[in-house]
Order: sequence, then C-alpha cells, then structure tokens
Amino acid sequence: MEAVESTAFAPLFAPAHRRDAGRLPMTARRFPVPEYPARTMVFVVPDIFGRPRDRDPGDVHHEQGMSRPLEADIFDFRPRRGLTARTETSEVSRMEFTLESLREAAQIVHRHVPPTPQFVWPLLARHAGLTVWVKHENHTSIGAFKIRGGALYMHRLKEREPDCQGVIAATRGNHGQSVAVAAARHGLKATIVVPHGNNPEKNAAMIAQGAELVEHGNDFQEALELARERAESQDLHLVASFDPALVQGVASYALELFAGAEPLDAVYVPIGLGSGICGVIAARNALGLSTDVVGVQAEAAPCYALSFEAGRPMTTASADTIADGVATRVPVDAAVAMINRLAARVVTVSDEAILEAQRLLLRLTHNLAEPAGACALAALLKERRRMAGKTAAVILSGGNADAANLRKVIEGM
Repeated sequence: MEAVESTAFAPLFAPAHRRDAGRLPMTARRFPVPEYPARTMVFVVPDIFGRPRDRDPGDVHHEQGMSRPLEADIFDFRPRRGLTARTETSEVSRMEFTLESLREAAQIVHRHVPPTPQFVWPLLARHAGLTVWVKHENHTSIGAFKIRGGALYMHRLKEREPDCQGVIAATRGNHGQSVAVAAARHGLKATIVVPHGNNPEKNAAMIAQGAELVEHGNDFQEALELARERAESQDLHLVASFDPALVQGVASYALELFAGAEPLDAVYVPIGLGSGICGVIAARNALGLSTDVVGVQAEAAPCYALSFEAGRPMTTASADTIADGVATRVPVDAAVAMINRLAARVVTVSDEAILEAQRLLLRLTHNLAEPAGACALAALLKERRRMAGKTAAVILSGGNADAANLRKVIEGM
C-alpha cells in the first residue's frame, strides 16, 4: 500500500505560461502558498495505481465529442439562436477570473461555509480501477455546493443594492436552499418557486430556512417563468440559477480540490444550469492547470450535451430524470459558451447508472448522494476503460436524497 500525502486547502500558484501552451509536467503543478490554513491528511491508496500520466495519443479523437453520440431523434429538441464568435467571447470573458479574485471570493464564502473535504476511498478506487478523489459537497450546511454561490451573491447584492427588500428564485431545491439561507443572513425576504411534485424534503428545508414556498408548473422551466413574472410585478430581485457571482462563489470548492488532491487528469462535474462546471473551469484556468473538466448530464435531460455536440444552445421538450438537480430543458447561453469552449466533453448517464452510483457511494464510502450528486461517479465509471490508471475527481455535489429515492437505492443493494 502506498500513502499519498495531501496538504489540504493550500492553494496552488498560477504558472506564468498559459494553459493553451501545452500540458504542464505533473511535477510542476503543485506549489502550496500560505493562503488557507495548512492541514495535512494522509490517504492510503492501493499501490497498483500509478502516478497520473499524460493522456494517451489515442484519446485525441475524443476531445471534442461525448462518450457516445446522442440519438437526437428520440428527443423533441429545438435549436436556439447561435452564439456568434463575438458574443461567445464576451460571455466567456465575464467568467475569466483572476486567481486573486477567486481567492478573495473564497474568503467571503468561507465566512459562512467551511471548506469541505476531498478523500480517496480505497474501496471505490479498487472498484473503478483508478485513483478517485471524491469532493464532498454533501458536507455543507445545506447538503449541497450551491450554498457557496448564494453566500457570495447575497453579500454582493447587499453591497450593490442596500435597499433591496426581497429576492425570488426558481429551483428544484438546492439553489433555493442557498438563496433562503443567504437571504436570511442578510435580512432579506426570500420567495422560492418550485414545480409541483418537487422533492418534499427539500421543500420542507426551504420553508424551515425562512423562505415563502410557491408551487407552480410541471418542471423547473415553468417555475422559472412564474418567478420572472413575480420579480417584475412585486419588485423582487430575481436570483437566477446561473450568474458570474454564483460561478465565482462555487469556484471556491474547486480551489480546495485542486489544492488538497494530487494532480488530476480529469474532474467530472454534474451540469444543471452550469455554475458548478464553470466554477471548476474558472479555477483550473486561474491556476494554470491542464486538468480535463468533464461535464455530466442525465440521458433524459441532455440540453448541455446536445449543445456541446451541436456547437450552439439546444433545448429539449422534457427533462424526465430522477436526478432533479440536473433536470433542465433550456441551457444558459453563457454557460454553453464556456462549456463548449473549455470543457473536454459532456457525458450522459442513464437513471439506472445514477442509482447504481448512489449505491456504490453508500456501500463503499458510507456517504449518501442525491441522484444529481452521483452523476459524476456514474460518468467516470462509464469511462473507466478510458480513464484506467489515471487520477480523477468526482464532484459529489449534493446529498439531499428524498425517502422515495433512498428506497430505490436500498432495494437494489
């Protein structure tokens, strides 16, 4: 057995050369600086797994594609207006944050959200056939990564609009919890709109966190349309699920991950509307790393996967998946621009694969993941042959599984 030592939460310096100048040598990627409190943890990993290596030349043909082509005719999907080169560059540039600005944002986030751990679980690594780091965003106070973006967003909103009296947001749960908690901390009233049939435990949590809960529509998009109408008619500030401030806030978990883990060949990130994956991309670029960032969607809700394949925003008529955190039909143009330009690929996974990933996380790490939180592991396992012998991280983005989902997980064990 080999012990891998990690200096947790000590950010890396950004090399002077740009990412597009070529892959950095693995030995040149990790230089801790005294920005966060240093904390040393030792993880035991089976010694059959070697150090990370550069991708195989044979992998090049995968760079601009998904793990498999989507069968487009099974979806009633609609192309949206294409992003011009100028528009795309403008959208991406809004989220090209400097390392200094990301660290300053992380300091604000960490006033309310302690850093979460990242662990290598030996049984999970053995099952996957590679070194797997799990970033445990299920360990935040709301059980999901979204609290980070809400903390930064509301801090800046009160600085920018001190007379703001209330906010409104549409959600399937975790974004709404983030808005509710952050609004309460800043003395703001929060109204949260959810679709009918939403996760009952998440609904109860948002009410307990002080939000007024409104149920409307059959999916997230219909809830969002009502939220927009009420924001206009009731003079409320609409907190969208995707915004540069949210991206900058959630990038704090990526800084923690890149500092606390050994050099990574790839990070797998679930995509709902895109703040998580864009935050990881922003942190990777600010640090000057060459880690591949891989987006993950459910097969039944593939708007970003279709957008990646088509090179322009694509919508779907439905998003019927057990993974409510990634059940979106209409992508955000800015997120599409950043993902299409800077992510390695977008992988789709079936609901059954998501359930199996939940079971593995519960059995091999004793962590409960909600369906969206297990998507990243499901995608890595789908690509296990491609990733064999490498080092990857999966973002366990949330742990708010409801009782019905948990029954399905346990029944299959």
